[in-house]
Amino acid sequence: MRTHKEQAGRTQSWVFLVMTLLVAMSTGAAADQANQNAGRPNIVLIMADDMGYEALSVNGSESCKSPNLDKLASQGVRFTNCFANPLCTPSRAKIMTGQYNVRNYIRFGMLDRGQTTFAHQLKAAGYKTCIAGKWQLGKETDSPHHFGFEQSCLWQHTRSGRSKESGKTFDRRFVNPLLEFNGVEKDYVGGEYGPQVCTDFICDFIDKNQEDSFLVYYPMILTHCPFDPTPDSSDWDPKRLGSTTYKGDRNDPQRHFRDMVAYADRAVGQIVAQLEKSGVRDNTLLIFTGDNGTDKPIVTAWNGRKVAGAKGTMTDAGTRVPLIANWPAGIKNNGRVVDDLVEFCDIMPTLCEATGATLPPNYPGDGSSILPVLLDNSSARQKDWIYIWYRGQVIVRNRNYSLLAKTNGRDAALTRYKGAFDGERIADTALSEQERTIKKQFETTLAQLAKARLTGVSKETRTKIQKPKKNRKQK
Repeated sequence: MRTHKEQAGRTQSWVFLVMTLLVAMSTGAAADQANQNAGRPNIVLIMADDMGYEALSVNGSESCKSPNLDKLASQGVRFTNCFANPLCTPSRAKIMTGQYNVRNYIRFGMLDRGQTTFAHQLKAAGYKTCIAGKWQLGKETDSPHHFGFEQSCLWQHTRSGRSKESGKTFDRRFVNPLLEFNGVEKDYVGGEYGPQVCTDFICDFIDKNQEDSFLVYYPMILTHCPFDPTPDSSDWDPKRLGSTTYKGDRNDPQRHFRDMVAYADRAVGQIVAQLEKSGVRDNTLLIFTGDNGTDKPIVTAWNGRKVAGAKGTMTDAGTRVPLIANWPAGIKNNGRVVDDLVEFCDIMPTLCEATGATLPPNYPGDGSSILPVLLDNSSARQKDWIYIWYRGQVIVRNRNYSLLAKTNGRDAALTRYKGAFDGERIADTALSEQERTIKKQFETTLAQLAKARLTGVSKETRTKIQKPKKNRKQK
C-alpha cells in the first residue's frame, strides 16, 4: 500500500499536469485568437445625418471644408456614385440589414426586431461591437443590444431627445443633450455637446478594445437640423438647451450648416487620431457616408453651380451621398476616384467579406460587396443598377439613367443624367431605341422586386401590416 506521502506526491503531480495542460490550452487559444485578429480588419462605419454628396470639399463643395475626410479620400478610395434612400430610417434599415426596404421596412422610427444586422454577423465572428450617435430604430431599452451592439451611446433611443421647459419644447441633441448609455438615460446640463460626447465614447471604446477585433458604427447626430451653433461657432452658448424650432431658431442655417460639416469632419479626425494612438490604424477599414441628401433650406456652392438640398425627394439631390473608404493595410492603389455604383445594401456584404464573417443564411443577395473595388479589381464585382423603395415610389437607376415610378409601376418616367445633379426627364416620345430598351429593362426589375414586399419579415408581422383597414362609416 502507498503511504500518505506517496499518495500526496502522486496527487500533486496530477494537479501539476492538469494545470500545465490548462495553461497550454489557454495560451494556445489566446495565440489563435491573436493570429485571427491580426489577419482581419477592424471596422469603423460612419454615417453622417442629412449630408449630401455636395457637402464635402473633396467632392467639389465650395461652401464647406472637410480636410480630414479629404485626406482619407486622397489615401483611400472615393466613390462618386453612391446612393441612399431619401430619408433617415429607410436608409438605416437598409444599411444595417443589407436588404431593400421593399422586403423589410415597417415604419418610420422602427426596425423590425426579427431582422439580422451586420452587427449580429460580426459579433458572431468574434468582434466587439459598439454604436454611438442617433438611433431612432426602436425605443425598447435593449434595442441596440438586441440588434448586435454590445455598447451604445445614443440620442433618440428610449425617448424623443427633446424636453419641455417653461412651455417650450427644446431639441436636445446638440448642446446639453439627452442621451442614453446602454439604455440608461443621462441628461447633460453642463454645456456638453452631443456629437462630442458620442465621439469621445467611440474613442474610449477603441482604446479599451485595441487588442481585439472591433466594429464601430457611428450614425452621426450631425448634420441634421436644427441648424445650430457648434462649440467652434462664434455664437456658441453652452447654457442653451437647444433650439425651439425644427430647423433652428438661430436664423442662420447656411453658416451653421458649414460649421456642422466642419465639426463632423473634426470628429472623423479625432477617431483617426485615436486609431493611430491605439496602434490599429493600418488594419482598420474606415467607411464614411451620409444617410440621405442635404436638407432644405441649405444651398451649397458646388463645382461652379448651386445645389439645393432635397432630402425626402426621389431626386439626385435627395439620394446621392458621399462615400469614402480608407484602409492603409488593405486598399490597393490608394487615391483612386471610382464611378462604381454603390447603394446601402452593399455595406453588409462588404463588411462580412472583409472580416470573414458569414452572411445571414437567408440573405436575399440584394447587396454586392465593394471589397473588389477596394482591392482595385472592379471587374470582379457585378453591379449594373441600384434600387430605392420609398413612400409609394421606386427608382431603378444606373450611372446614366434612372426610372422613377409608383410602386405599382404606373407613371414610369426615364431621366437622363449628364453627371451629378444634372438630370433631364425624357418624354416617352423622345426616347431613342436604346433608351426604350433601358426603360423596359428597368420596368421589368421594378415588377420583379414589387413581388418581394414584406418577404423579409415574419408571417405574423406581415399579417399585421397588411391587415385591411376598417372602412369608415359614411355620414
